[in-house]
Amino acid sequence: MKFAVLDFETTGMSSDNDEIIQTGLAFIDDAGTVCSTYSSYVRPSKPIPAEITRLTGIKDEDVASAPELENMLNDIVPMLLDVILVGHNVNFDLQFLQNALDQSGYLPYTGRLLDTVELARLLYPTQPSYSLTSLTQALGIAHDRPHQADSDAVATADLFLVCLNKLRNLPLFTLQRLNAMFDSEINDLGWLIADTLSWRETQPLIPEEGIHHFRQFAMSVGDWGEESPLNRNEDETDASDSLKDISFDQYLTMVQDNLKVMFPAYETREAQDIMFQEVFAALQDDSHLLVEAGTGTGKSLGYLLPSLYYGMKEDKKVVVSTHTIQLQEQLRERDLPLLQQALPMAFRASVFKGRSNYLCLRKFENRQQIPEYAMGREEALIRGGMTVWLGETTRGESEELNIGGRNKEEWDAVSSDAASCLNRACPWFRRCFYHRARQEAGKADLIITNHALLFTDLRAENRLLPAYDRLVVDEAHHLEEVASQHLGQKTGHSSLIVPLQRVWKDARTGVLPQLISAVSSMGTRDSGVWTEKLEVLVPKVHEIREAWEQLMDALYNMLAGQAASDETGNLTLRIKPAELPANWDSLSVDANNVIQLLSDFIRPLEKLTVEIREEADELGMQGLLTDLSGVLKDLASVRADTQSFISLGKPEFVYWLEGHSQYRGRSVWIFGVPADVSGLLKEGVFDRKASVIMTSATLTIDKSFRYVTEQLGLDEAEKDGRLKTAMLPSPFRYREQALVLIPRDFPAIKGRDGEALFLSALIDSLQEMAQTVGGRMLVLFTSHRMLKTVYGPLKERLESSGIQVLGQGMDGGSRTRLTQQFIKQPASVLLGTSSFWEGIDLPGDALTCLAIVRLPFQPPNHPVAEAKSEKLQAENKNPFMKLSLPQAVIRFKQGFGRLVRTATDKGIVILYDTRVIETNYGKYFLYSLPGPKMEHLPTAAMAARVSSWLNAVQEEGESNETH
Repeated sequence: MKFAVLDFETTGMSSDNDEIIQTGLAFIDDAGTVCSTYSSYVRPSKPIPAEITRLTGIKDEDVASAPELENMLNDIVPMLLDVILVGHNVNFDLQFLQNALDQSGYLPYTGRLLDTVELARLLYPTQPSYSLTSLTQALGIAHDRPHQADSDAVATADLFLVCLNKLRNLPLFTLQRLNAMFDSEINDLGWLIADTLSWRETQPLIPEEGIHHFRQFAMSVGDWGEESPLNRNEDETDASDSLKDISFDQYLTMVQDNLKVMFPAYETREAQDIMFQEVFAALQDDSHLLVEAGTGTGKSLGYLLPSLYYGMKEDKKVVVSTHTIQLQEQLRERDLPLLQQALPMAFRASVFKGRSNYLCLRKFENRQQIPEYAMGREEALIRGGMTVWLGETTRGESEELNIGGRNKEEWDAVSSDAASCLNRACPWFRRCFYHRARQEAGKADLIITNHALLFTDLRAENRLLPAYDRLVVDEAHHLEEVASQHLGQKTGHSSLIVPLQRVWKDARTGVLPQLISAVSSMGTRDSGVWTEKLEVLVPKVHEIREAWEQLMDALYNMLAGQAASDETGNLTLRIKPAELPANWDSLSVDANNVIQLLSDFIRPLEKLTVEIREEADELGMQGLLTDLSGVLKDLASVRADTQSFISLGKPEFVYWLEGHSQYRGRSVWIFGVPADVSGLLKEGVFDRKASVIMTSATLTIDKSFRYVTEQLGLDEAEKDGRLKTAMLPSPFRYREQALVLIPRDFPAIKGRDGEALFLSALIDSLQEMAQTVGGRMLVLFTSHRMLKTVYGPLKERLESSGIQVLGQGMDGGSRTRLTQQFIKQPASVLLGTSSFWEGIDLPGDALTCLAIVRLPFQPPNHPVAEAKSEKLQAENKNPFMKLSLPQAVIRFKQGFGRLVRTATDKGIVILYDTRVIETNYGKYFLYSLPGPKMEHLPTAAMAARVSSWLNAVQEEGESNETH
């Protein structure tokens, strides 16, 4: 069996219009080694586009005297006889190959095809990216010249061999399961799996270390039944005893001494020392604390050290909540293991997420029963990857997997949920990932969770998290927004379609057909009657779906008729009880029809479920009935949300609709959220907890916590002296590290031609700045439309300088992928909107210049902002000063925070919005910054000032090195 790994470099993506400019082949022999290679440039009929040269490094002069296409084919066609063709995204190379063969009069290639992207997705389901560069880096494969065909072919061959080796060494149960998912007759990946299994079955049995077999599954033993590496052992002395005679200051000294031994460069920081004391005092005095701690403070340790000391000495559980999974993982992977080594006592810590983040093993087992012909290739790849992952994961959390948005349904079908849980009756109970995480949380001294679960727990009357009365909230500037989302409702087209598909996808798949089949074969006195009743309900699924589609289309038509779409095609329409849209009555008829049909479906099924459950004790039947109960609960939840929306049933809620002009009815979402969560937060969190510590880099406006105190419902705590605040001094020397430039004569967006003049000046200035600093520039926009307008002309103008322009939503790929590309290619300008204002880390030389195009005011017409403004107006308060301005200042501070990430970072911020120096409110933005040098100057003088400042910084750096 001989494999040929093929890679082409081309002038573009279209095999019909573009041409091959380089060919690389690597051949793998039976011994599993790369035995020979072939490489050649190919002369195209037209010049190579500049962006292809930038990507590949291949220039017109490289291919000027290269063989023509036909000559190259004369070389490789004999080599491709009787080989299995392998490629990374092989269909791309195959299309170019078939086209070239056809043009030159050869027969098409008809052999087997294997794609290393598919293989890697199957065998390495936790990799964050499947690009060749990412995989070679992650798997330790040498890849010296990415985007050159000869280097890519050899790297792909090495990747293929790594994948092949992993496939051969999978647990036998896993290999057998994969074999059942892919048809070896019609599918070359299936052929490879079947061939590997045949080979494996001829080999002597090898012990599968770290693998546990249960119900025909191979699972990672991990630390089942043992203590997690983050946790202390049972037999260790009680921590409260070991801390009995140690004061907090003595404890801090011990920990800091240990940290200095572990990290000789570690030094104490004034801001962190203040934070230690403030957090400890708040925990001890049963008070709440707001603490603004900028980048570089070391705020994770700032709250973890006092929390662990207090919690263990007083035997009180402390919960830490983050907004992002990213920070949760950082605490788990970096900070807590570090503290296990540095602290004078051992402690238990656990990470506990929302239930749907964990795999339900019973559902996953049921899902595996679906026959292969009922699965698409994509579905099989995801399910196959999850089967491989099961032999490796000890946590069973969705974040470990690279599933991607479009395949979220596959995860939803197997994720844990309360309504379909058999608890102790489940054969998987002792191995259940969710129950294990919950048990660990119950034993832990410190629980790391997220804001979303915090409020889900609040709604579930505190039944999810173990009892606690000390809470630390990191990324606290998001607390109000998350509370609003989770204490409200959000229902869309898919909210009903997905559970309906779980009930009935086709005659074989879905809970209902499985239940009908199981009941009819029970052979009891009532099974015939039950089967009939169940079959009567089947057409109702179709009726509900049709009625729901009709309602969604009617809502979309109302939306499109009454709301103007924004720059990205999104439509938003607020529904006010006092000003109902003209066709609200006919909409109510459609909505009530859905509600009635759902009731007529849910009620008889609930009754039948109870009757069948009493008669059937077989585990498979109990599992089916529990799954059905879970889906019925989802349907009932959609029914309740639809009812609440159409009756506008909660006067304290803001109701609105959203949709998109491209996807029409399928894009519709209906919302209802509390306009003001301060009362709910006060009652549900601050009145109930002894101490809540909230920290973030951005909590103050004009050096005051007033705004955040009002928004979070902390007024009363402040009056009663239960609220403490602390603004920590920055550990960075912003005056030397950052320069803020404001071009004072920059055009304002005023009048009919204002925006055109502004954008024209912006493109000119961004070009000049990018050329001055040589890329390494992040440009933050508040409008995607504006970003789109700037992207094309700027890209064109910077091409000749060798500076690439990356645009959010323009170059495809996630925020993470764009950020990685930006870091990898220093001569880059990255244009970003909303999500780039916070949470991205570009330390060191990755970022030299940050441009802020406009002050980040939120659109005032968003339904929640509008409702809040109305409430403020009713109280004779100024909505701009009380709401719009504070929100914009916090966002502005987050944006500014992208520039200086370490004590040695230096850079320039250019602020193109002259409102900061021309308006009364502009000062709030500038005063909120942590003390950088600020200068106003004419636009024409900026390039020279940037050059002189950077030169001075460089000279200072060089003189420091010589000293």
